[in-house]
Amino acid sequence: MAHSTVPAAGTASDGDDDGPPAVCHLPPVWERELPPPSLPIGVAVLAVLTAIIGILLFVSGLLYVANLYAGTAVPSSLVILHVGNVFGATLLAVLGTVVIILSSALWHQELWAFYLTVGFLFLGLVYLFFTDWITYLFVIVLVVFIYLIAVRHHFY
Repeated sequence: MAHSTVPAAGTASDGDDDGPPAVCHLPPVWERELPPPSLPIGVAVLAVLTAIIGILLFVSGLLYVANLYAGTAVPSSLVILHVGNVFGATLLAVLGTVVIILSSALWHQELWAFYLTVGFLFLGLVYLFFTDWITYLFVIVLVVFIYLIAVRHHFY
């Protein structure tokens, strides 16, 4: 197979091609294509449960503040968590917002959400262990912790 040469810019091709052939193109760079990670069913369930908890925290903070400032419009029987003051209710609403964002990131399998969730679960396990609450709740948190470690390769 004969190689064709391309004259250098600014030179005329007069038939004297003593130099090396010029290459016009290079082959495409090979890139490893990984299949997109699939969402494990346990992570989906955990994301939905986390979203429900976040919504409850957010709504309870808002209902407490609404009851405090508009008691006739929002009766105290609607308040889910009684936090004591406006600062606690605001903090509860902000925490609910953070938990909702965390659940969305879990659903989209973002790595930072995995680390944050595993960290929270680990802290919960340590708390339950050192307070002698080794009950069904401890076992459930431990199983979820081990499950998340097992499916860590699905996060990116």
